[in-house]
Amino acid sequence: MEKYNKIFKWVMLGLMAISVIIVLIGSFTGFPQRVADDNGTVDPLLYWTYFMVGLTVFCAIVFSMIIMAKNDPKSLVNLGIWAGAVIVICLLAYVLAAGSPAVGYNGEPVTDNTLKLTDTILILTAFAGIAVLASIVVGEIVSKIRNK
Repeated sequence: MEKYNKIFKWVMLGLMAISVIIVLIGSFTGFPQRVADDNGTVDPLLYWTYFMVGLTVFCAIVFSMIIMAKNDPKSLVNLGIWAGAVIVICLLAYVLAAGSPAVGYNGEPVTDNTLKLTDTILILTAFAGIAVLASIVVGEIVSKIRNK
């Protein structure tokens, strides 16, 4: 286990060093005031951010599944059920997404796939907000009932 801790420590330090280098290069070069004035500093920063977020999500999922499989193999069935529910919700949001053009948008043309994906993400955000509000209300009601 000690060997893995050293590997994780050095990988983490390497990723942090790359992050600092990208931010410093962008800071010394200067970030553009407008999108049209792009000088090549924004895209590397965004791509690195996408990579880091993806790596984080991947590690969180894979390592938690490994730990779950070691501790309680039956819990993977529960995880599969939840993953299936999430996939169904995402597919429902995709089916409900209209993909209509933005009202008043005069910029570059956007593809139909991009509009559909944008609407899907907006619907998923609405679903998440509704779920949060419902969990707060239901949690309070259950808490009041149990405390009687």
